[in-house]
Amino acid sequence: MANRLRIQLLTWDVKDTLLRLRRPVGEEYAAQAQAHGLKVEAEALGQAFRQAYKTHSHSFPNYGLSQGLTSRRWWLDVVMQTFYLAGAEDVQAVTPIAEQLYQDFSSPCTWQVLEGAEATLRGCRKLGLKLAVVSNFDRRLEDILAGLGLREHFDFVLTSEAAGCPKPDPRIFHEALQLAQVEPEVAAHIGDNYRCDYQGARAVGMHSFLVTGPGPLDSLIKDAVPQEHILPSLPHLLPALDRLEGLPPRS
Repeated sequence: MANRLRIQLLTWDVKDTLLRLRRPVGEEYAAQAQAHGLKVEAEALGQAFRQAYKTHSHSFPNYGLSQGLTSRRWWLDVVMQTFYLAGAEDVQAVTPIAEQLYQDFSSPCTWQVLEGAEATLRGCRKLGLKLAVVSNFDRRLEDILAGLGLREHFDFVLTSEAAGCPKPDPRIFHEALQLAQVEPEVAAHIGDNYRCDYQGARAVGMHSFLVTGPGPLDSLIKDAVPQEHILPSLPHLLPALDRLEGLPPRS
């Protein structure tokens, strides 16, 4: 079907926009630890992970690629630090757990497609739109998307590891626009993070939609994001695109 919209390209965030983990990080870590004979509470691991991830992201941004790390090494270090902060200080015991968790999070089985995601992607494809991923993710993303049946919807997948910079850095959005061969004014980005997704895309001249979920809006979001840019769920995207274009509702 021909594209009836002025918009030609939609770029997509992935985690918590199209996919989410099947269960919380702390539970995944605790289960794998138990399988290796190590008992650590899931709640403690969840709290420790948030701290380890934040610290490591600050010290070694974008998987430490510019500091000589690989994304795999970066993630193994985060897992090791998570267990250390949760009270499991035996490096020898935790090392095989970290290795297995890296593999587990590479598997589609650890992830699930969010409700409405596949139908929305199909609807966008029927409109003749180009679709692409722009995600702060590592090299495992292609295989995860393929395993969940979503890779076929996208013209290309651009991760922050491949781009060498994470959202909201304008360079990753510019690279996506260049790959798609479109100008920013005919492109829109969809994501769940106000700073990385919504502000990042708009800063380079793209349109943007913020996936918020059905709950009450954060006061910052309510004040900063026009209602027509807010998506309580992914099926709200196609009507929002029509409103952007000033088109009548779909029959």
